[in-house]
Amino acid sequence: MSAGTEKIVSSIMSDAQIKADSILGKVEEKRNSILADGEKDARMEKTKILEDAQKQSNMKYQQIISEAKMNSRRMELEAREEIIEDAFNKALERLKEIASSDATEYKESLTKIITEAATEIGGGELIVLLKESDVAKVKDSIGAIAEDVAEKTGKTTTLEFGENIKTIGGAVVKTKNGEIEVNNTIEARMLRFKKDLRSKVAAVLFK
Repeated sequence: MSAGTEKIVSSIMSDAQIKADSILGKVEEKRNSILADGEKDARMEKTKILEDAQKQSNMKYQQIISEAKMNSRRMELEAREEIIEDAFNKALERLKEIASSDATEYKESLTKIITEAATEIGGGELIVLLKESDVAKVKDSIGAIAEDVAEKTGKTTTLEFGENIKTIGGAVVKTKNGEIEVNNTIEARMLRFKKDLRSKVAAVLFK
C-alpha cells in the first residue's frame, strides 16, 4: 500500500474512532441519565409509598382510637344505667315494704297522695280506688281529706271508696262519672317522675 493510501485509510479510521467514541459517550451519558432518572423516580415512588402507608397507618390508628372511645363510652353509659336501674329497683322494693306495713309515714303519704289527686281533678263527687289493705288506713280520715280538698278547690267535695285495685300502694282518684282520672299509685308516680329522679340519682351516685 502506498503512503498516500495509508494516510487516507488512517484518516478514515481516525474519523471512525472519533465518531464511535462520540456515539459511545452519548450512549453512556444517556444510560447514566436514564439510571439517574430511574433512581430518582424510584426514590419518589418509595417516598410516596411510605407517605401513603403512613397516612393509612394514621387513619387506621385514629379509627381504632375512635372506636375504642365509643365502646368505652357505651360501656360506661350501660354500667351507669345498670347502677341507676338497680337503685330504682331497690327503692321500689323499699316502697313495697313501707306500703305493706302500718307505718305512720305511709299513712300520711297516702293521705297526701289522695289529696293531691282530688285537688288536681278540682274536687266534686269523687271515687277513691285503693288496694284492699290500704282502705282501713285512711277510712277514718277520708272526711277530713274531702274537707281539705274542698277548701283548696273552693268546690264541695265528697270522697267514697270504689273497687279495690292491684298496686304496690298509692291511689287512683276519679270523678263519679269516670270522665277524669288521676293515677297516683306508687308505680305511676315512679314512672312519671323517673326522668327527673334519674338525673338526681345519677348526680348522687356519680358525683
